[in-house]
Amino acid sequence: MPVKAIARTLGISRNTVRAAIASDGSPKYQRKPAGSAVDAFEPRIRELLQAYPTMPATVIAERIGWTRGLTVLKDRVRELRPAYLPPDPASRTAYVPGELAQCDSGSRRSRCRPGSSTCGIVRAISSPQRGPL
Repeated sequence: MPVKAIARTLGISRNTVRAAIASDGSPKYQRKPAGSAVDAFEPRIRELLQAYPTMPATVIAERIGWTRGLTVLKDRVRELRPAYLPPDPASRTAYVPGELAQCDSGSRRSRCRPGSSTCGIVRAISSPQRGPL
């Protein structure tokens, strides 16, 4: 069947018919990602977070001249902030059993009675627990 007849029957352009015949599969619509309005401001947001990791998103918005809605900006700041926060000093360190052992020694100065077993050098060896309590 000629290209012109196919185009007339389907009601589409002859160039569209030619492109469909030349392609390997069915046509797919592909669009580039649109991006976000925050993308243009991200380098400045990163600079501010580098200098002040706990700065609120509302203050960041003022400093970068943000005039749009805050939700999009707050979401991006929430995404970026963990990379700039210092480690929490109160967070507990976890070790697997057998990974770590501790050994301490010290001396105690006190009046010792002759024959007493409570004076002298004190040594203590502590090993990690074998599992959760």
